[in-house]
Amino acid sequence: MSAQTGPPATTLRAILLRSQRLVEPALRKAVLELHPAPGRIVSHAFGWCDEDGTPTDDQGGKGLRQALAVLGAEAVGAAAEVAVPAAVAIELVHAFSLMHDDIMDGDERRRHRASSWKAFGTGPAVLAGDALFALAIRTLAEAPGDRGGAALRQLTVTLGELVHGQADDLLFENRPWTGPGAVDLAEYRAMAERKTGSLLGSAMSLGAVLAGAPPEQVAALSRAARQWGVAFQGIDDLLGIWGDPRATGKPAHSDLRRRKKTLPVLAAISQDPAAGPRLAELLGGEGPAGEAEVRSAARLVEEAGGRAYALTEARRLLDAVFEELYAAPLATPAVDEFVALSESLLRHAG
Repeated sequence: MSAQTGPPATTLRAILLRSQRLVEPALRKAVLELHPAPGRIVSHAFGWCDEDGTPTDDQGGKGLRQALAVLGAEAVGAAAEVAVPAAVAIELVHAFSLMHDDIMDGDERRRHRASSWKAFGTGPAVLAGDALFALAIRTLAEAPGDRGGAALRQLTVTLGELVHGQADDLLFENRPWTGPGAVDLAEYRAMAERKTGSLLGSAMSLGAVLAGAPPEQVAALSRAARQWGVAFQGIDDLLGIWGDPRATGKPAHSDLRRRKKTLPVLAAISQDPAAGPRLAELLGGEGPAGEAEVRSAARLVEEAGGRAYALTEARRLLDAVFEELYAAPLATPAVDEFVALSESLLRHAG
């Protein structure tokens, strides 16, 4: 099935807004149950308030994961409302993972504002992340009906995979750029499927689990969204080098500045072996890379084919995902909306 089957990209905002209106009241209600101190950090992370607690009009992140949860429930013929506990739990886990990731990576900016550890301190940010984790578990455990246990079991598997992927990503930082021990593309894909794909797979399938969908439908949604997650990670890697800071909320070339081994860089080394030693020289030092280094590295990665490879790979993965979903026994309108989300993300990366 062609990727053009879905609705035009102008529906993207409508898709995200529909799920946000459904999920955000429940998400805010859950956060209000936290202790006020970590609760303020969480509200700041979601964009609901400033550092001093003053409410804002910021809508926070794009809400992709909660939209996937809603679409997953609708894809098996259930009402969108069934997916709300799953969507809330996924948003809480995602926020928890970002809080801790920012601490591990030393990222000072997140969504156009100071990251949680930078704004409130490392200890309070760790505690707020722990609070989010606990709240996500509770949210699914208390889901209406008798399917919360099955959903919770799936989420715990996802959390284990997420930690596995993050551990691999951290270990990549200390491995050489070239030669024995260098990170290859297969290792990158395995890391991306765990770190990003596992959570997106749960986002798409947990709503279906709460709806009582047959195992084959749940499995089809999970498989497709996991591979979508690998494409999404590649797109995120592209934005981490060439993304507009006004859209990403992070400085230009942020991943290169952190000397991070991402798909475009690894692909450049794979496509053009001569680029490897030059990139190792530019990015192999200690501490943040300088402005001249990151500009030269970005140019070299593009000239060696890394940017084109990452875009082509994302396109290939998305087309395969679309084929699988349209072939599965799923409600076509929900699949169409999922395609619209995907196409918009790919355009932003290109």
